[in-house]
Amino acid sequence: METLQAIDALAALSQATRLEVFRLLVRHAPHGLPAGTVAEALGVPANTLSAHLSVLGRAGLVESQRHGRSIVYRANLDRLREVVLFLLKDCCGGRQELCAPLIADLVPCCPAEEPADGRPL
Repeated sequence: METLQAIDALAALSQATRLEVFRLLVRHAPHGLPAGTVAEALGVPANTLSAHLSVLGRAGLVESQRHGRSIVYRANLDRLREVVLFLLKDCCGGRQELCAPLIADLVPCCPAEEPADGRPL
């Protein structure tokens, strides 16, 4: 990821409503939500939501797909991964004792599955 792409993504998330929209869509990944459901869940007028979704889309954080009369929006988790990796790429100057707690905090949301024989991966 290039610096300007990271800046665009971080700028898109730097507004409260857009951050809440993105977090809601992450919680509903990979299926996403129709725009009307997002608007209702967050109490945002449809035209305001549309503007926020456009900003998130231009930053590559949200993708959309038309389903009949509605548009379903999904968080682009690959872009989220790119942004997080961009921020952590040079984590703590390579000092494992400083990076390890940060990385450990990320693990609880996505625990690794253990093989059938019980050995850790």
